[in-house]
Amino acid sequence: MISTQDVIDHHLQSFSQGDLQGILADYAPGAVLFTPETPLRGPNAMRPLYHGLIREVKAPGAKFTLQRQSVDGEYAYIVWTGETADNVYELATDTFVVRDGKIVAQSFASKVTPKN
Repeated sequence: MISTQDVIDHHLQSFSQGDLQGILADYAPGAVLFTPETPLRGPNAMRPLYHGLIREVKAPGAKFTLQRQSVDGEYAYIVWTGETADNVYELATDTFVVRDGKIVAQSFASKVTPKN
């Protein structure tokens, strides 16, 4: 059985490599991602969000720092900061629920300051 830690490690690695298919493969078909704007249900609904984020983080000069990662059973929590050509991510957090080797729920919140 794939552990929560394994799923989160794969998710973070896929994100850092800009691997959209790898990111989306971590989610269960009915997974929900809560964002400040709206909940996104299922990997297909999440695709545009991740496509835009990958484009932003793969631009020259982008950097991200994982500040904290905690895993407890089927729950995981990360805190990170970052800077891209367009934005400063002063503080961002993700909370995950992982069951049967797939993310079934995630919440995301951040304080983002646009550079322009």
